[in-house]
Amino acid sequence: MMKTKIVTGVVIFALLSACGAEKTNETTEVEGMEAVEVLPDNSLSEEEKGEGWMLLFDGESTDGWRSYNGDSFPEGWIVEEGALKGLGKGGDIGGDIVFAPVEFSEFELIFEWKIGSGGNSGVFYHVVEGPDFKAPYYTGPEYQVIDQLGFPEPLEAWQSIGADYGMYDPDYEGVVKPAGEWNISKIISSEKGSSYWLNGKKTVEFIPYSEDWNARRNSGKWDDFPEYAKSKSGMISLQDHGSAVWFKNMKIRNL
Repeated sequence: MMKTKIVTGVVIFALLSACGAEKTNETTEVEGMEAVEVLPDNSLSEEEKGEGWMLLFDGESTDGWRSYNGDSFPEGWIVEEGALKGLGKGGDIGGDIVFAPVEFSEFELIFEWKIGSGGNSGVFYHVVEGPDFKAPYYTGPEYQVIDQLGFPEPLEAWQSIGADYGMYDPDYEGVVKPAGEWNISKIISSEKGSSYWLNGKKTVEFIPYSEDWNARRNSGKWDDFPEYAKSKSGMISLQDHGSAVWFKNMKIRNL
């Protein structure tokens, strides 16, 4: 039987490596089976280190993160039990944070999240800052994070969990969890073909800048946001949209 590795975390990015306490890997042995390596949250296996994965959050420090269009870490976010937690103080404008040291173009991003009851949030990428942009969604595509089962208002397909918000409707059948439970999500961003994943299921796939993509981009939804998805690189951003939300085990690698 092959040795199995359970990956639950990510390697500490160079910027953050000096900040956290040392994390020790453990192995668990079950009679009749080979040892299974169990990694602590917000850590990474040696194999993943060699593959170029890096950490956006080490479970302890907020280094690298700050307010969108700001210069400091906002009061609306805290570190709680190894997760970045948005306290729900934000709204349609304000409250969102960005990972500022590095911009990403084509990448694979894996993250774990949970949402408060009735909550709404999102993960943005290719985010650009500037005086003309009041929030990350002015420029960055969004992976929709939401309490699909308990949201207090009816949701359109393009607003639903795992959607490329406002662009591609998701297939989330069979993988939605109730509010308060952890989910594992993935974004693959590539001009050859992008996809979003939720709890092991592909929810959307599309080819950025294709004829179909441009038709959706220019359908009217983004008329008030002329720079939406124009940039092919930018920052990663987490949204505080007025409800509690938690993120951990955020790892990313360039493609």
